[in-house]
Amino acid sequence: MAQPRKPLINLLLILGFTILGFAVMGYHPGIEDDGMYLSAIKSDLNPALYPHDAEFFRLQLQATLFDKWVAGFVQVTGIPVAISELLLQFGSIALTLFACLSIARKLFTEQRAHWAGVALVAAMFTLPVAGTALYLDDQHLHARNVATALILLAVSRIMAGKRWQALPLLVLAFVMHPIMAAVGISFCFFLTITLSEPVHAWFRSWRQAESTSALAAAAPLGWIFESPCPAWKRALDTRTYYYLYKWTWYEWLGALAPLFLFWLLWRLARKHGNTLLARFALAVFAYGVFQQALAMLMLAFPSLVRLTPLQPMRYLHLVYFFLPLILGCLLGKYLLKAAVWRWALFLLIFNGAMFAAQLAEFSGSRHIEWPGRAPSNPWLQAFAWIRANTPTDAYFALDPRYLEAPGEDYHSFRALAERSQLADAVKDTAVVTQVPELGPVWNRQVDAQQGWKSFRLEDFERLKTEFGVDWVLVSYPSPSGLACRWHNESLAVCQIP
Repeated sequence: MAQPRKPLINLLLILGFTILGFAVMGYHPGIEDDGMYLSAIKSDLNPALYPHDAEFFRLQLQATLFDKWVAGFVQVTGIPVAISELLLQFGSIALTLFACLSIARKLFTEQRAHWAGVALVAAMFTLPVAGTALYLDDQHLHARNVATALILLAVSRIMAGKRWQALPLLVLAFVMHPIMAAVGISFCFFLTITLSEPVHAWFRSWRQAESTSALAAAAPLGWIFESPCPAWKRALDTRTYYYLYKWTWYEWLGALAPLFLFWLLWRLARKHGNTLLARFALAVFAYGVFQQALAMLMLAFPSLVRLTPLQPMRYLHLVYFFLPLILGCLLGKYLLKAAVWRWALFLLIFNGAMFAAQLAEFSGSRHIEWPGRAPSNPWLQAFAWIRANTPTDAYFALDPRYLEAPGEDYHSFRALAERSQLADAVKDTAVVTQVPELGPVWNRQVDAQQGWKSFRLEDFERLKTEFGVDWVLVSYPSPSGLACRWHNESLAVCQIP
């Protein structure tokens, strides 16, 4: 499959694979982490929102400019938040694929290899990354999506021999998502060394870097050894994927097998005289071995439990990005070649499988939740009514495990209803692990909602007395005594008398 050289045609191909990748992965604003980011963006634009619970997103986002960047985009362009998020999500996908194309062009000479690599990355955006609870790309605008695109661009600049151009890209990635940028900087360090040193000298540099990092790990800041409060530890224990030594055997396989594959690629590429591919594979392997060893050290000792929320196994995110990129390039070079039917089968198999997986993952929602389209999901219908018909300072209580309800699909009440809520027992726990001082507040609010499914009027009145909650979202038909204003077949929005 010959690929034209003209920039306009290349741009159209990137656009085409961006559309295909977006269509396969779907779009679900307000789910998972977007519950925090989207709430922060809306709060930046309208400070009157969230008068009761803003700390559940503001404190964690102090380390990033992502929400302010998106809010600034909305203010400058005048484009509504929902459409802005969609456009920026689409742009981050396109930028990611452009960076992948740039990397592929340095590693392979065949144009069909370049586009096969891009095509496979686009298809595999929702590939789970071992046991980290990450995808390659999220189905909503996420700081990690933007940071990853910038990191991959930095990698492409280093491979082009323009290392100084990588620095501002890594700085931008850092202000978007510090944790992901840190592992990106780590990989760029290994890549720079492998591309600039003979292999024997590189191993000396690696050992020196490893010793230095190990020494730094042995003398951490004092806060690491502070005893965590019980509420923080309780929240931490809900995030089972934080604990590397509790991973299943297949999650361990998902962590270690890619490193072996890149070691094998290094040996084979070197044997066949493909020096640049060999050095790139060596960089991925060495980065992975170093980060894996560091993660095992950080997560091995109870005295270092405060380091657990840093999630050092997230280093695999980059490794998993390079897996489909290199595999796709190899398939394009050796298998697909110029055969149209092979390309068609290749695209159908990978895109079809990932598309089916996403339909199953979000079975209660539309595959692409377009801005302005009336929701079919009963939870989203309730959130929309609340957003349009309740006071801005309304304070809600709802099932603390509502995100796990069948058909809810992890859509955030706070982000989509645009109202304050008592802490939940599913997603707010992740915030508490990053911001320990929220632990006692979270613990008290979650405990007060225990037994939600059997709550009666006196239980709701207790929440009102204790926390000032004046509205509830409950199952329909609602408990007697509540003043209900709206309902659908599943849910009711009610005031507490």
